[in-house]
Amino acid sequence: MRAVAVLLGLLLACPATAAPPSPACQQGLLQRLGWRFQSGEVSAPQVHGGAVCTRADLGDAQAAGDLRVVLPPHMDDTARAALMQRLLDDPATVCAYAFRVGEAARDAAQRLQDNPGYRFTGLQLGWIGFGLQGAQAQGWQRTRSLGRGYQPAGSNSRAVDAFYHGRVRSECGVGRQVAQLATQRELHGDASFDQAFDSDELGIGTFLGLHATDSILLGAHAGTLFADGKAVRTAAMGRQAFMGAPGYLTHAFGRDTLDDLGNQAENFIVVDVGAEAAQALQAHAGFAWYDQRNRALWELSRQVPRRGVRFFERLLVDREPALRASLTRDETVLVQRMDTLLDDPFYRQFLIYVHPQGIKPIGFHVVRLLDRNPRTPFSVELTMHNLHTTLYRRWQQAQLRHCAATGTPGSLTSDSGPDGIPRHGFPTKR
Repeated sequence: MRAVAVLLGLLLACPATAAPPSPACQQGLLQRLGWRFQSGEVSAPQVHGGAVCTRADLGDAQAAGDLRVVLPPHMDDTARAALMQRLLDDPATVCAYAFRVGEAARDAAQRLQDNPGYRFTGLQLGWIGFGLQGAQAQGWQRTRSLGRGYQPAGSNSRAVDAFYHGRVRSECGVGRQVAQLATQRELHGDASFDQAFDSDELGIGTFLGLHATDSILLGAHAGTLFADGKAVRTAAMGRQAFMGAPGYLTHAFGRDTLDDLGNQAENFIVVDVGAEAAQALQAHAGFAWYDQRNRALWELSRQVPRRGVRFFERLLVDREPALRASLTRDETVLVQRMDTLLDDPFYRQFLIYVHPQGIKPIGFHVVRLLDRNPRTPFSVELTMHNLHTTLYRRWQQAQLRHCAATGTPGSLTSDSGPDGIPRHGFPTKR
């Protein structure tokens, strides 16, 4: 845990807010994130953060005794402010924030999945297709030719809403970008999402193109990016460290082994990780071990002749009885070995959102790719992200500004409606 604390401490080495927030606003935010404060006969504050990132949810963390602070009877404002800022930067607080990121990622992914009008690339005029209505009518303006880049034309939340309710086509890379931005919308609430980000920070398009922009995800405003391709450090932190993280499955062999270029990779964000999957990832130090299992699955698949479309998906995911009954004795033995490999909790409990498949276990995608590109195994990677650095700071600052403006410590921007007017009471979900 000490190594995890050091790592997260490095991730949070970012500039502080421009104007010092009040200790009351800081403490209110910490309490909404789950910290509990009490006074005691101590000479200095006693802080117990705990292994928050390993917990299932905030209730689980608090039941385990995490997120507790004992304060001395008397603290001046300067000392209290310093303590509150230190707690806001504490690794346990980042993990408590990750609970909210996970909720936001699941909400965003579900809304994207539920829109039948958001479809995969097809017959369209550019990289991203906004249909007959066009981009402007759905809240976007073009920034690059051939539909390779767009940014919100007005309200940021209205632009994301086009992917929730409008008619748009894109490949899965843009789908991942949209899911990342939609997660921020759900995390902030509409009014804060519109105010906290400039439109040129929320561009979508080709990944290469985003690097040359002010993109909050990959461009000039992204700030400190966390690189952990094989998830070694993320797995060590615990399951909540994966929440909302972007990644992809990609072909392990050369492009000459690809039969379906449209499925040469699958871009995703992580929306949930089960307890057993988290333990397995920690035990195996991330994804590299599973790349070997993916190859073992692929090698077995090469010995089972395919029959019809979606053969392995029907065989291993749907488990169609008639298809299984058609196997020879030798094929049955091979499929049983594949079943055993896929029974690992990582394949069953590591849930990702991929456009246009929606939210599914990663095992589904590994199997699906056996059908689409049968001549190569696939490996799993996390991409660089700033969920725990720049985006955490941006969210934290938005909450402290909101508190200062409303005079209500503990209120969050996501408590407000689309117009920014606070709803009555705090929601129970967040």
